[in-house]
Amino acid sequence: MRELYIGIDSGTQSTKALVVNAKNGKVLGSGQRAYGLIKGLPAGAKEQHPETWKKATAAAIKAALKEAKASAAEVKGIGVSGQQHGFVPLDKNGGVIRPAKLWCDTTTGRECEAITKKLGGLKKTISRVGNAMLPGFTAPKIAWLKKHEPKNYRRLATVLLPHDYLNHWFTGNAVMEYGDASGTALLDVAKRQWSSAAIKAIDPKLAQALPPLISSDQPAGTLSLGTAKSLGLSRETLVSAGGGDNMMGAIGTGNTRSGIVTASFGTSGTIYACAGKPVIDPEGEIAAFCDSTNRWLPLLCTMNVTVATEMVREHYGLSHAQYEKVAAKVGAGSDGLILLPYLEGERTPNVPEGTGVWLGANNRTHRKGHFARAAMEGVTMGMNYGLCRLAGLGVKAKQIRVTGGGANSKLWRQIMADIFNAEVVTLAVGEGAAYGAALQAMWCVARKRGEKVSISDLSDRFVKLNERETARPQRKNVEVYREVQAVQDQMSASLRGVFEVHRKFVSCE
Repeated sequence: MRELYIGIDSGTQSTKALVVNAKNGKVLGSGQRAYGLIKGLPAGAKEQHPETWKKATAAAIKAALKEAKASAAEVKGIGVSGQQHGFVPLDKNGGVIRPAKLWCDTTTGRECEAITKKLGGLKKTISRVGNAMLPGFTAPKIAWLKKHEPKNYRRLATVLLPHDYLNHWFTGNAVMEYGDASGTALLDVAKRQWSSAAIKAIDPKLAQALPPLISSDQPAGTLSLGTAKSLGLSRETLVSAGGGDNMMGAIGTGNTRSGIVTASFGTSGTIYACAGKPVIDPEGEIAAFCDSTNRWLPLLCTMNVTVATEMVREHYGLSHAQYEKVAAKVGAGSDGLILLPYLEGERTPNVPEGTGVWLGANNRTHRKGHFARAAMEGVTMGMNYGLCRLAGLGVKAKQIRVTGGGANSKLWRQIMADIFNAEVVTLAVGEGAAYGAALQAMWCVARKRGEKVSISDLSDRFVKLNERETARPQRKNVEVYREVQAVQDQMSASLRGVFEVHRKFVSCE
């Protein structure tokens, strides 16, 4: 009988499920269900109903099991990857109090300032939790609820993250593992324990609502009777600790040892690496996360990647193939057309009030090909800003493994290689987060059986590269992009004050 594992990736736009064979790591079945954000919210507010994730997860699992022709007895474990930082508030009965505020919600700037002030400023905040207090993180979302919806806050009994919520639905247990917990800004990442100072800065009673912490190789539990029945699976199916999408993406791309860097080019962009010790950025621009293998995951996040390219593509009515074709006709640097891609504000660098800015638009560059290529270049340079910051902290890339929609473009992969000045490769299994979740579940079951296997053993064995899609930097383009990068960095620094004035002007309107 086959031994199968299900990997779930519950994201901002859809939930994906993979059924993976433990014998050879092959994906035997997949399923996906799409959804969107709650509409009609104020500017900067990004929310979803957790019930949406449950329904999408159930549908994706059933579709994947059907394609794999899997029986309940064959499925030994489930792993869940979820979008990080989302705040899921539960009442004393385990019911959801209100929709979840997501990672991309930028309405908590004032809460970040207030918490940072109570902690004694930026440097003391970083010393106490390892990270700056940023709008994307969970802690300011909790403070926002306390300030803006006090009645709902008084009902708060349990704080969960999106992947924790799915684990809770699967097992009935409320727990949180170190990797995703480190993205709350309530965890002391070096000590792997809740920060009493950060909790006190919001509400001392909040400690009672934070779930127990577990390590990455521990199970969250087994399927509850009701969930097992609804999914057509056995109650004996083990549910691993799971983790945030970046932590699971690291496992699924084989990023489980130093020297390898993963870059995800999706709606947002992330770059992260595996580290054997905490990597704390004194400026707070690089997130000092724990990973989901019981190590650490220094990470940068930009909020604008395919957000920008899709805006240009839709504006000109192009298919993805047409977009790449017109962009390929324009040389590196887009003849001076540069995009500062802060369409949704920005997290690295921390410019929540930022907007998109085009520089260099003229009669020569005001063409669809130039805008298409400049969008690709602009968001990649935005990520390179953080990659250079990582290098300054001692985390240097020997190879960059790319995932997400942007990785599907040959032209974009070459742009990445030229801007990053590094070899860029893709993976045989493109759904890195879901695949990583399945591998973690495999690891969890093996450890429970008493097998002495490491997560690196599994990722080395199963994660395969697409050698034919490797892109290597071209010296001429590297030099062009070094100059353009300097201009974009200067634009970003110079416009911070302008963004603040602009935000106040828009608020007045």
